[in-house]
Parts: sequence; C-alpha cells; structure tokens
Amino acid sequence: MLLEGKKVGFALTGSFCTFSNTIPQMTKLIEEGAEVIPIMSFNAHNMDTKFGKAEDFINQIKEITKNEIIHTIDGAEPIGPKHLTDIMVIAPCSRKYYGKNG
Repeated sequence: MLLEGKKVGFALTGSFCTFSNTIPQMTKLIEEGAEVIPIMSFNAHNMDTKFGKAEDFINQIKEITKNEIIHTIDGAEPIGPKHLTDIMVIAPCSRKYYGKNG
C-alpha cells in the first residue's frame, strides 16, 4: 500500500460541481492505506446548491473517512504547526494556484 500510515488532509473548496468526482478520490486514498482528514471551506460546508445539499456531502465524507470534518479557521489553524498531515490535497485546485511556489 503506497500511502500506508500517511495522513492526508483533503480540502474541498466551493467548486460544488466537482464534488461528485472529487469525493470518491477520498475512498481511493483510503484504499491505498492513507488516513484522510477531511477539510471543507466555509461555503463548501454550509451551502446547498443545485449540485446537492451540504448535509448530504458532509454525511458522505464522514462515512468515507470515519473522521469529523474540519470546517472552521480555528479547527484548521493547528494543521500546519502541529504537523497533523503528511500530504495536503486541495480539490479542486485551479491552474492559478496549481504550480505556485513561495
């Protein structure tokens, strides 16, 4: 298993149209042995859209990851300083930010 023992922070941003394609990727990471720590932006966690209800996405993510979702600034602040993840996935990640360094 390629990701055995790794903690992957998986952040969903407000591009709701991608959730149906993005959320299954959490399952793939778990199948590779990772622990997925779900993170959602304020809007992703709270807004119902034509693509689905926030509560449905939240329940699906909790079911897949078996973890509570980090969805506040206070909840997210310790991630870096306490080294809570080995890898971070930002999904979706636009081209504007995809290759930024520094």
